[in-house]
Amino acid sequence: MTLNEYQRSARSTAQYPKHMALPYVFLGLSGEAGEICNKYKKIIRDKNNKLEDEDVRQIQMELGDVMWYLAAAHDALGLEMEQTMALNLNKLSLRQKRGKIAGDGDER
Repeated sequence: MTLNEYQRSARSTAQYPKHMALPYVFLGLSGEAGEICNKYKKIIRDKNNKLEDEDVRQIQMELGDVMWYLAAAHDALGLEMEQTMALNLNKLSLRQKRGKIAGDGDER
């Protein structure tokens, strides 16, 4: 499955007020990313930073939720996920060629 196919399939499960699409999906994306961080924080605290198979499975489920919200964000903006990936890899490649992978700022 390509990312654009995933995006189209994920669209069929979207249930939110369309007039509030951007704020809804951005808040959802932030919340799901926070859930990943919170799960990992507890692994650090409770398991001495040792991931078990069940931890990986739970994180994978949350990563899937992040992907869904990324797909929904692309839909709300009229974008395709594969185009965004290509733009991102091109940006990173140009930074690498200039020796600017490390550092701060989008325009480095």
